[in-house]
Order: sequence, then C-alpha cells, then structure tokens
Amino acid sequence: MRNQRFHGRYESEGRVCEHPTCREPGEFRAPGTRGNSFDGPGEWRWFCLEHVREFNAGYDWFEGMNADEIYAAQAPGAGWNSESPAFRPTAGMDGMPRWADFHDPLDAIGARAADIRKAAQGRTYAEHSRFTPKEREALNVMGLGPKADRPELRRRYSELVRRYHPDRNGGDRAYENRLQRVVEAYQLLRRAEAFG
Repeated sequence: MRNQRFHGRYESEGRVCEHPTCREPGEFRAPGTRGNSFDGPGEWRWFCLEHVREFNAGYDWFEGMNADEIYAAQAPGAGWNSESPAFRPTAGMDGMPRWADFHDPLDAIGARAADIRKAAQGRTYAEHSRFTPKEREALNVMGLGPKADRPELRRRYSELVRRYHPDRNGGDRAYENRLQRVVEAYQLLRRAEAFG
C-alpha cells in the first residue's frame, strides 16, 4: 500500500496524472475545467503529488480582481447577498424562493428543498397562486413570493425605495429604471384582491 501520510490522497484506481508529460498515478484532485454548480464542484482533475503541488502553487483565486474586490471577497459573508443570478430580485421567477430572502444559508437550503418536493408532486406556485399573472410578475419585480402579505409588501417596497432612490442612495441615478419598475409593481399589488 502506498504511503497515506499526505492528506487528500485517493487511491488512483487506474487514473494517471493529467500533466502532459507525467505517467505517475493521479492520486490528488484539483478543481476541474468545468464550472462549479449548486450540486458540487464539477469534475476534478487528477495529478500526482508533484504536479498537484505545482498546480496549487500557481492557483490564484483572486486573479483578475482589483484591491477592492479582493477585500470584499475576503469578508466573512462574501457573496451571500451579492447580485449573482441566484440572488437577483427576479431569481424567483421559476417559483423557487430567492436565496437573498434568507439570512441563514441552512434556512434557504431547507426552503429550496421543500419547494423542489412540492414541484415534484406537480404543485407549483403558479398553479395555486391567488395572484393574477400580472400580479405574479409584479411580485417578482418586488422580490416577493406568492405567500407575501400586505405588511411584507410594504416593508419590501420601503426597502427597495431606500435602495434605489437617488435621494436615499447618495445620488446614484443608475437605478432609476429599476425604481420606476418597483413603484409600478407596488401600485399594482397594493390594489390586488389577494391582499384584500
């Protein structure tokens, strides 16, 4: 049996080091060429000890970032409230909850799993929604789910106005179109019969 003193060694099972000039067993894994996903890191590359060390020495997660981006990426909650596709206000359009609606990642995962089970049973939000299609679209603009109530609608509207209004966000006018959509969505929803 080969020396197991190195953490992360996997018996090769016939894998060969993926370095172009090496024929040693590929017993150490490194991030693959395909991107990561919700379900895991994608496919691994396999190297011998020498070449995984070489790979790790040359790997720079911060490559291409400026100083501010590096500082932000090193924050303890980095990425949790960012505007990546899973966090955008329109992310819930498929009926699933938005990740940014949760403060605790475990709550988000639990809610997502519950909604996946419901969808698998053939019950989607759209089929049983008390809202019209236009109202559901307005809920997506507001970043709310179909279980929203009037107080939640008011809180979310207030939060979005503070975020997007130039008088409240330091004069940044980049979000005026977004603010207009939020105001229109709120005007439609505040009169919705579902909130009656």
